[in-house]
Amino acid sequence: MPPPRADTQLYLAIGVPVVANAVMLLLFSTMVNARISAFEAAINRRFDDMRELWRTELRRVEQILDARLKHIEEEHERP
Repeated sequence: MPPPRADTQLYLAIGVPVVANAVMLLLFSTMVNARISAFEAAINRRFDDMRELWRTELRRVEQILDARLKHIEEEHERP
């Protein structure tokens, strides 16, 4: 029967690399998740900015069209 120390060495030889790989995988997945979250936030900011720009431009176009329609209606009522 081998000494108990040999079993401990075997468990350490197998267990330490497995635990090290698990820790590295956990750190890597955390880092990737953080980068994906940051990217998603940046994309959301861009979409929000574009949405606000479109709203502003559409308001401007609406005001121009309203002014032109009012002008046409005033000219139509004159004769």
